Amino acid sequence: MSNPTAPRPSLQSLFLTGLLTLLPIWLTWVVIKFVFVLLSDASKPLVEPISRSLAQDFPVVASWLTGQSVQAVIALVATLLVILLVGFLARRVVGQTLLRWFEALISRVPLASTIYTSARQLLDMLQTKPGSTQRVVLIDFPHRDMKSVGLVTRVMREEGTGRELAAVYVPTTPNPTSGYLEIVPVELLTPTDWTVDQAMSFIISGGAVAPDSMPFTRSGDRIA
Repeated sequence: MSNPTAPRPSLQSLFLTGLLTLLPIWLTWVVIKFVFVLLSDASKPLVEPISRSLAQDFPVVASWLTGQSVQAVIALVATLLVILLVGFLARRVVGQTLLRWFEALISRVPLASTIYTSARQLLDMLQTKPGSTQRVVLIDFPHRDMKSVGLVTRVMREEGTGRELAAVYVPTTPNPTSGYLEIVPVELLTPTDWTVDQAMSFIISGGAVAPDSMPFTRSGDRIA
């Protein structure tokens, strides 16, 4: 039963509650709509002329085939089928051969080669299980009293001293495909036992999806 003596919520609190309730739904819709339009536009140049040709051959379904919403759905399905086909071929010898041919071709284009190689290495890194040279860590960024989640992509050595340095990719929220590259001494890394999937969930959700506890202070920094 409700408490009759409880204060009634103000319009401001009701507005904030409604806004916070609808915001995740709206963001989900925006992302889904963006992906839907992106995938549909990829196949539209091919789907539209085919639909017009079929409409001429089959006048009964002409109005249905030429509808914008129907063409968008057909384009989306066509793009998804192409993605599945590429994934299937990528696991076969013929697909790997074609991929090597494409990479050899694109390597001759200076700017495209740099973009493709960097994106390929980043995606391969995100799909790789954590190991000795690829793991989820925390770094002092943007300053010592704050931590950022980073992915160690490479370990190098400093000239002269031989000290180990880690190349750490720090993804941004909520888009982890953009971020910062930091060079951090290995001894200044705060290791975690997170997987890449856990780190991505933490970053994309803005910290809402997170474990109950996490490391923060390095063992050497703890005060006895």
